[in-house]
Amino acid sequence: MRPAWSVLFLTTLIGCAQGLAVALALAVLGLFGGPGAARVAGGPGLLMVLALGVVALIASFLHLGRPERAWRAAAMWRTSWLSREVIVLPAFLGVAALCWLWLSRLHAWPVWLALALLAGCGTLWVCTAMIYAGVRFIREWATPLTLLNFVLMGLASGFALAAALFAALGLPAAELAGWALGWTLLAFLGRMAALLRTARLVPAGSLQTAIGVRSKRIVQISRGFTAGSFNLHEFFHGQPEAVVRGVQGGFVLLGFIVPLALLGAGLGASRPLPWLALAWLVQMAGLLAERWHFFAQVNHPQNRYYAAAH
Repeated sequence: MRPAWSVLFLTTLIGCAQGLAVALALAVLGLFGGPGAARVAGGPGLLMVLALGVVALIASFLHLGRPERAWRAAAMWRTSWLSREVIVLPAFLGVAALCWLWLSRLHAWPVWLALALLAGCGTLWVCTAMIYAGVRFIREWATPLTLLNFVLMGLASGFALAAALFAALGLPAAELAGWALGWTLLAFLGRMAALLRTARLVPAGSLQTAIGVRSKRIVQISRGFTAGSFNLHEFFHGQPEAVVRGVQGGFVLLGFIVPLALLGAGLGASRPLPWLALAWLVQMAGLLAERWHFFAQVNHPQNRYYAAAH
């Protein structure tokens, strides 16, 4: 399928914002950082969450043919995961903004707000991932690994950013860097599991079942259109297989392998900030490539009808 850059930026940036929000909320609950860490890092950290979320939200509008009608996307919330995401994403950002206002005015961050932020992160991950995992006829996506990988990659990039933030503010960052390293390793294993699963997939149906003809010899000599169409544009990314394989190798390297090495170096460094910041930047580039591949790997079932379009 043809990847839309607006969707690539939306899912990658909002995933990182969710991961960072989780790290900040867990700091409030006292899991790491020591006394006062959540208060010191909360203000700038929540602003980063909001900045990433707003940029992601703007990117989502670029994918629409009629952006002024975007509000209508929420109308099908009873049946559509996309509609639910449209509702939950602003709600998540609203909770993050409330946390920032509470912290900036009262210099404290109540536990119930941290729990609300965690709930918003979890709900948004489910809504976003199920937009894809819920499409049963796209077998590359219709697996629990889709939700798992959305969560793990968001946690990996978000915790890497949180570790760099803590280091920049002079707070203890080693524990957060260790969490980021662990999430990145789990994300790597989850994504490799998804790639192995996709490699073993057998395409559903055949040319015979596609057109209801039993003959064993069917050859398509026409793509069915005399001009361009939505079917030919949106379901073919237009890149040779070598490019798709190259992007796959690139996102494995930049999204997981190199960040693991940089996070490990940051754990033992006297000045961890450069290592941690570089780990996050490299990882974000790799995760953008991963999201491109997430779409490009799909062989949409409709392509059985338009094989000559290749």
